[in-house]
This record gives sequence, structure tokens and C-alpha cells, in this order.
Amino acid sequence: MSAMHNPTDTFVNEMNTWHGNTLGNKTVEALRKNRFDASFFETRNETANAVMQMISPGMEVAFGGSQTAKQLNLQQLVTDKGATILDHNAAGLSEDQKLEVMRKQQICDVFICSSNAISLQGELFNIDGNGNRVAAMAFGPKKVIVIAGVNKLVADEEAAWQRIRTIAAPINFKRLNRPNPCTKQGICMNCNLPTRGCNIYVATRRKPPLTDFSVFIVNDSLGF
Repeated sequence: MSAMHNPTDTFVNEMNTWHGNTLGNKTVEALRKNRFDASFFETRNETANAVMQMISPGMEVAFGGSQTAKQLNLQQLVTDKGATILDHNAAGLSEDQKLEVMRKQQICDVFICSSNAISLQGELFNIDGNGNRVAAMAFGPKKVIVIAGVNKLVADEEAAWQRIRTIAAPINFKRLNRPNPCTKQGICMNCNLPTRGCNIYVATRRKPPLTDFSVFIVNDSLGF
């Protein structure tokens, strides 16, 4: 017997879709005022198709450890299109080889990542452990594509750092199996362990002038 349809579920989905659409388009408008190329998409497929229009065979494409990109299956799509993946997390790499790939990512053709938080004022907020992701977002790759679900949209800068401390960082370090206090407490404890990953805080308030920079907002909950 199939599950009974619950009209409340439909209503809640409609309200969430409206809210994501409203905040997403507002953020895109602000991003454009800040000189970013920005677009809003209703679905994951639409977003992935837009990304793939920017990929050509033979390109070197790097990913900034993005769970959002994995949810969109972008690495497989990029590979299928004949581009070369620069993956510093590929199995079997030594530490020296991993570092060399991370350096190559700084001058790749396309760098794809997400953002820890994006404010309604059209500003991006990120933390990084080694700095390779935020460095590539600022300068180096010929093209940067940031993809974020509406779950990462926040009211302002204060809310952005709060989101990072209470959601993005603890979950990410739990994913990485770090022994940091945040993986036990569920929020940032401002630790000083060697395994700390909140070492570099970056606010990107305007598009870096020498970087071709696109921000895609998706009406879906993606990553963390």
C-alpha cells in the first residue's frame, strides 16, 4: 500500500520553495551589484547544466572539496566531457603529491567550490584551514564558479560567521574525522589544536577584478 498523501507536506514544500526563490533572487541581485556574474536556479539539474556550459574538453578543472559539487555529480560530468580533474584528495597520493596538485589548482582553467555563507548583501564568507580554497577563489584560476544552496544564505555578516561557527565548521570537521572540540560540542570552541581548520577567515565583498567569477544560487539545501 502506498503512503497516504499529506496535503501539509505539499503546502510546506510550496512555502519553502517560495522562501528560497525570494531570498535567492534577492541575493543574486545584490551579487550582481557587487560585480559578480550571478544566477539563480530552481533545480540541481539546471545548475549542473549551467556549469557544464562553461567546461570544454581538455580543460583542467579543480574542486575545492565541495560537498555541494558532489551532490550535483559535477566531477563525473566534467570527466565525461573530457576535461582533466585536479583532485588533491585522489586515492594513493603522497603528501608531496597532494601538495603539488593543490598548487596546480591555483592556476587551473576552472575552479569549482561552494561558500560557507553568502549574505543578502551579496558578500561571500569563508573559513579555510590551509588557504588553498580561498586563495583560488581570489586569484589564479581562469574561471571561478561558486555554487551554494539557499540553506547558505544569511541576513548579514554577523549571521554569516554565526552560521560558520554553529553549522558549517563543526559538520565539516566531523566529516573529516578531526578530534576537535567542535565535533563533540556541535559548535566552534575556538580551539588551538594542530588539527584546527578555522585558520583563515575571508570576506569577499566585491568580485576580485582580475578573476572571472560566477556565483550560482540553487533553490535547494546543499552541502553544509
